[in-house]
Amino acid sequence: MILAAGRGERMRPLTDTCPKPLLPVAGKPLIVWHLERLARCGFREVVINHAHLGDQIEALLGDGAAWGLSIQYSREPQGALETAGGIANALAQLGDDPFLVINGDIFCDWTPDASRLGANDLAHLVLVDNPEHNTKGDFALANGRVQATGAPQFTFAGIGIYRPELFASIESGRPAKLAPLLRDAMTANKVSGEHHASRWTDVGTPTRLAELDAEIRSL
Repeated sequence: MILAAGRGERMRPLTDTCPKPLLPVAGKPLIVWHLERLARCGFREVVINHAHLGDQIEALLGDGAAWGLSIQYSREPQGALETAGGIANALAQLGDDPFLVINGDIFCDWTPDASRLGANDLAHLVLVDNPEHNTKGDFALANGRVQATGAPQFTFAGIGIYRPELFASIESGRPAKLAPLLRDAMTANKVSGEHHASRWTDVGTPTRLAELDAEIRSL
């Protein structure tokens, strides 16, 4: 699943007329970088949620055949449903097995692999070094386990592998945040994680978008 329902307030005015996942990086929409990487790694079925200007996303990506994928869309009301609410709303499309979720507004060279989720875990998170805009980090990682407190602290990359059971308490169609669900699962020692030390960018502002665009074009 690719999360693409956010309004992108920090990206305005760019997102007034274009959904954030369609903003270009080196001449290619940000979400297309995700689709290409997923296809290369063997994924074939993708669910994309959307709300703000979602018709543009569907018009550009269609059924996903251009990338060898089958894309389904999970449409949300204006204002969207937050991360956990959006995932819960799409559970019928995602099925009963563990699934990978990627934020549509990041750029990362992590290799998608849904097999990293342990048999007894509800979630597996990808964590990265803390960027300037999140110096305190989000979660602690030690010996492959993720906890809400402790050291060292890393930033959640917006990439996770989840079991549907993690979202069992969320009513479909209702807004809900992801962090409280993850913290509860961490308390039960059911969240694993890994540190990704290579390229990752939270494309959250026009400045970071421009910097990423220049970096990728220079490669």
